[in-house]
Amino acid sequence: METTITARILLVDDDPGLRELLTRYLEEQGFEVVAVRDGADMDVELSKQSFDLLILDVMLPGEDGLSVLRRVVNRQSLPVIMVSARGEDIDRIVGLEVGADDYLAKPFNPRELLARVRAVLRRRSSASVSADEQAPEGLHRFGPFELHLPSQRLLRDGQDVSLTGGEFTLLRVLVEHPQRVLDRNTLLDLIKGYEHQPYDRSIDVRVARLRRKIEDDPGNPRFIRTIWGRGYLFAPNGNGTSA
Repeated sequence: METTITARILLVDDDPGLRELLTRYLEEQGFEVVAVRDGADMDVELSKQSFDLLILDVMLPGEDGLSVLRRVVNRQSLPVIMVSARGEDIDRIVGLEVGADDYLAKPFNPRELLARVRAVLRRRSSASVSADEQAPEGLHRFGPFELHLPSQRLLRDGQDVSLTGGEFTLLRVLVEHPQRVLDRNTLLDLIKGYEHQPYDRSIDVRVARLRRKIEDDPGNPRFIRTIWGRGYLFAPNGNGTSA
């Protein structure tokens, strides 16, 4: 029976054995996979066709994965899962700050990667699915901003604001739960869709990154407020009251 292709994935890893293993496994799960060894080969594939997800190793020959990630997030909205043999928190935090949607330390079980892939793709597609349920025409307004869910665009005074996939997902979750204090675990449940580690602080990194894009003074935020000891609250009017 013919396998239905659910999404197209670009895998970038310099380990030929791992590329072959992950390609075969993901294709068995219904994905179309193109696997390359470095950033240069990745650029060639991105110029030829579109992809739904990028799986990117940190330790690549030539240009390292974090540099490659910066280029990718600056030129297109493509979800990215970073993988690395370096599992230290600082590497994970840097990857998330640069714009990765998720980070997975090697060695990992291919089933864990599959769960992450499905969760990232589900977050991307859920924006358009939930748009009609959450606001007329999938539009949320706050301050000078307009968040368009179906097209996954954020406008400020009519001008596009560049968001990564992870930043868009976090903002969508916040605007869909205005004036509610959401703790870290709740936010992780809403944006990740899979089991996360206790004391996972990656949500703080995502909030800080998003604040730099929507707050005039990220150190004194109006829209994404910290409620000390409890979590975060989204204030659409920028003053702690609902619109």
